[in-house]
This record gives sequence, structure tokens and C-alpha cells, in this order.
Amino acid sequence: MAKAFGATARDLEQASQHNAACACAYSPRISNHMQSAPSDRQITAEQILREAKEIQLEDDNFRPPKQIITDPEELADYRLKKRKEFEDMARRVGRFNMGIWVKYATWEEQQKDFRRARSVWERALDVSYRNITVWLKYAEMEMRHRFINHARNVWDRAVSLLPRIDQLWYK
Repeated sequence: MAKAFGATARDLEQASQHNAACACAYSPRISNHMQSAPSDRQITAEQILREAKEIQLEDDNFRPPKQIITDPEELADYRLKKRKEFEDMARRVGRFNMGIWVKYATWEEQQKDFRRARSVWERALDVSYRNITVWLKYAEMEMRHRFINHARNVWDRAVSLLPRIDQLWYK
């Protein structure tokens, strides 16, 4: 017998005993759960949802389903909403958390909008030009998409502003 959310072993045992005792008393067309007495332990929908969320968080392989947007208007609305979320986050904590800028630029790159991605990278550099990770990821993005001249310009600016950082010279 499968274990229900929130059910204890005692609950399951009582249910199986009850079903065995009532098996021949009722017609097969009438479901047993309609004829049985209510359980002394009730489970709310909130408890079921909370337990399901906990199971999802414990499962390392769980990923939410991907959205597939086929309507151009819906895609434009989705992109606008997502950009607004990123802009709000950047405005709130962008000075302190460079990871938000990196996520925003990466998202723009995934949308294949490289002009916007460059704009986000440049704004991140305006906030903190001494952050080596931003320089590296920006240049790697340009190289990954074979924008060689853009990548060369990024590297040149990085080594001229931060000449003593070895990581910038290795690439």
C-alpha cells in the first residue's frame, strides 16, 4: 500500500483492516472511501502542498518545467517582465552583489540579444571595474560567440585598467 502524505503507519494499518472487514459488505460499484467514517486525523491542502515542496527541495534532480512560448507577443511580454525584474534587482542590490549583473547579462546572452548583453556587462563594469570575474566572463562571452574584435577590446581595456592582475594576462 502506498503511503499517503502525512499518514502514519497506524493510519495505514487501520485503513487496511477497515477495507478488509468491509470488502464484502459493500457493492463493488460503491467506493469504500465514501462509506467509511472520517479519519480522526485530517490533512489540509496546505500540508499536502508543503510536504510536496519539501520533497522537491530534497530531490537534487528536480527541475521546474521549461516554458515554451510560441506567440511573439507573449515572448515580448515575458522578456519585458524578466528585464524589469533584473533591473529592479540591480537597482536594489547591484552595487553590493555583482552576481545579479552576471545573471542578467547571461540571460540576455541566452536570448541572443548581444547588444543588450554588452550593455549589461558595461553597466556592471561601471559599478565595479575592479571585479576580475566580470571582466573574465564578459570577454569569455564575446569569445564564445566569436566576436573576436569585441573580445580583443575587452581584454585590452581590462589589462590597461588592471595591469597587475595575472589572470587577465593568461587569456
